[in-house]
Amino acid sequence: MAQNRVFDDFTRLMTDATEMAQGVRREAETAMKSQLDRLLATMDLVSREEFEAVKQMAAKAREENERLSKRLAAFEAELAAKTEPATKTKPAAK
Repeated sequence: MAQNRVFDDFTRLMTDATEMAQGVRREAETAMKSQLDRLLATMDLVSREEFEAVKQMAAKAREENERLSKRLAAFEAELAAKTEPATKTKPAAK
């Protein structure tokens, strides 16, 4: 009987120690998360949504830039073709 009581006390002690360790772990996680949140708040970081929005804007701007570059090259070629014959037919200065 005394042996059962010692065993029961030991079991209860181990159970309490396990629960206490889990509580300490939760408190440590909460404290670390809070510390990390404070640290991240001081940094100039953007959210994933903001990053993705700017990434899409940059892709659209790049596509528009390429389209406008091609259009400009076509206009320059057209202008060069129109001005080329005029320079060839000019009489030479005497």
